[in-house]
Amino acid sequence: MQYLTWKGDHFQMGVERGRLLKRHGVTFPLRLDRFQLEHGKRSEAILQDFFPEVCAEIRGVSDAIGADYAALASWLLCMGCCMYNLKDNLPSEIRGCTAFAHSVGERTLYGRNNDLPPYLRSASKSELYLPAGANRFCMTTSSFINGEEGLNEHGLAVAMTFVFTNPRQLRPGLNACFAVRYLLERTVSTRNALDLLMGLPISGNCNLLLADASGEMAVVECTPCAKRVRPPVALPGGRVVCAVNRFLDETGKCGDASDVGDFYSAERYRTVIHHFSTPTRGDPTESAMRLLKGDEGFMCQYDDLADFETVWSSVFDLNSLMICRADGDPRTAPFVADNRLRAIVNGV
Repeated sequence: MQYLTWKGDHFQMGVERGRLLKRHGVTFPLRLDRFQLEHGKRSEAILQDFFPEVCAEIRGVSDAIGADYAALASWLLCMGCCMYNLKDNLPSEIRGCTAFAHSVGERTLYGRNNDLPPYLRSASKSELYLPAGANRFCMTTSSFINGEEGLNEHGLAVAMTFVFTNPRQLRPGLNACFAVRYLLERTVSTRNALDLLMGLPISGNCNLLLADASGEMAVVECTPCAKRVRPPVALPGGRVVCAVNRFLDETGKCGDASDVGDFYSAERYRTVIHHFSTPTRGDPTESAMRLLKGDEGFMCQYDDLADFETVWSSVFDLNSLMICRADGDPRTAPFVADNRLRAIVNGV
């Protein structure tokens, strides 16, 4: 896991990232076909309309590394929806992931296993963003500029889980990872995030999990043609939402292709719900870690799958802004505190 900090003007943050990439000799296989380039071009116009600051950041990277801006933006916007020519492009569209939020008493926690091909572990990053005039947040990503999960200074957690999309159903818009970044930087609560998300064009299928320090939470099942809000489930262990790699709402699934493989999504969802079906034992943070480690049932035990594993696990305390993360399979990798956001917010 790489730990990076970015601050100030968006374009300059992009330039600084580009210089870092260039210094380390990092290059990108921007080999997109005609459909992907057209999808990226039309999606970039939407991204520019909704989130021009992040487009400036992409341009800063492209200027610094000498890449074509349109190709780089298209490549980033195709991730998680139409990067199907896998031999020529990274990252491969093989993604698991379990995300949940849990509220009991005055504590609200978020937890995640990020399940990917193991080569992406070395590329994964915990990025502290301190952008001028916007929310400060910590985002975890296997890419860059966009991300899979994060926590902002207001105690709002936002996370995505990948759901396969029939390519014929794709539409121009933001992919799930850019939606995570947009909501972390722009919103302060679950309700605020829901309001903005409902007007945001989403290009492919995904789940977006939202939870805040007040205990308000939801999963939004997003497709290119509709969004459905799934409220928390009230269980003896507390109120819970959980997102895996398929939709729970079986009605009107626009372009859902999750049947091609969803990495034991049903088993992972059942494990989370079963875990909270009895009152939490001991410290809630330790309980969340046990769940992610697979102590309560199937979560990260991908031993029978080649080239697929949990590359990181996270637990966020939304009230204290405490972040704990295991760099690798949580059955063997210890959870370690990442206190950078909390220290910045508290002025330590």
